[in-house]
Amino acid sequence: MANELFLLGLGLAMAALLAWGFRALPQERWQILAAIPVYKHADGAWRGANITFYGVFTASALFVAAALLVVMLGSLGLSLRVVGVVLLPLVSLCTPAARLVARVVEKKNYTFTVAGAFFVGLVAAPWLVMAADLALGGQAQLPVLAVCSALGVAYAFGEGLGRLACISFGCCYGKPLSQCPPRLQRLFARHSFAFKGATKKAAYESGLEGAPLLPVQAITAVIYLACGLACLYLFLLGHFSAALMVSLAVTQGWRVWSEFFRADHRGGGRLTAYQWMSLISVAYAGLMALWLPDRAATPSLVSGLSLLWDPWVLIMLQALWVTVLIYTGRSKVTASTISFKVLQDRI
Repeated sequence: MANELFLLGLGLAMAALLAWGFRALPQERWQILAAIPVYKHADGAWRGANITFYGVFTASALFVAAALLVVMLGSLGLSLRVVGVVLLPLVSLCTPAARLVARVVEKKNYTFTVAGAFFVGLVAAPWLVMAADLALGGQAQLPVLAVCSALGVAYAFGEGLGRLACISFGCCYGKPLSQCPPRLQRLFARHSFAFKGATKKAAYESGLEGAPLLPVQAITAVIYLACGLACLYLFLLGHFSAALMVSLAVTQGWRVWSEFFRADHRGGGRLTAYQWMSLISVAYAGLMALWLPDRAATPSLVSGLSLLWDPWVLIMLQALWVTVLIYTGRSKVTASTISFKVLQDRI
């Protein structure tokens, strides 16, 4: 019963967050969180560095995904030391990959790709887990398939919540509703996204400010989070192969299909590089499910939550949040002008 109550509470919290995000985040107000003065011009105004809500939501999505990953690994009886040895190399690899893959595929220096980072992490994950087991002297007896399954489930949550960051910045946007098939036009006539503000990516990249767009980000968020909840339940029941395959088949299958409904630049070719990565990811997950030994285990949610409540885990998660906010939150494509004055009537 504990598993079901935990999933119900998690699902309700995420449904409430999505309902608010879909309504509020396309507005201009929810793109820039703060502007920090960094350079003073001769006229007395300051050039500002913009801190975006994109960074806040990206950091928060990764925070939730990492927390759930700790819960899942802790439910397998892994200690904090073992979890750290497994996750630190993976995070260290995926964080720079988010920018490097985007630079190679999209030919842009100032953007990120979660899909590219995930692909790099997925390919490296089983090998890093086995290397961690060797580094620990083989004492941990790491269940490689279960760990990879946990990573797939955590990704579904992180990517689903991360779509809120895209809605906030106006990136990863769908095609104009007028260019979609009539059935989709009718279905989303009252639920399209219309981004407000010239600094939204849909506006400055494609001139689509105010145009009703297919809400691809919202659809992705709903599909991924529903998939995450279902696969987390499979994981907690000990069905690791099923959790891995379902999480990858649904998220990467939708990634391939959704690319056809997006209007932002995703690279050239009939199938984009990201679509090929998704197809390879599903095949790779199938090979992992067949090749890696599926050790029988009964995860304990209580043990997982106990590990999450460890003070060191909480400190590391907060440090992760701050690091990702700094890395992804400072906008490289927008700037601001700031001026200050004294309110004479309040002296």
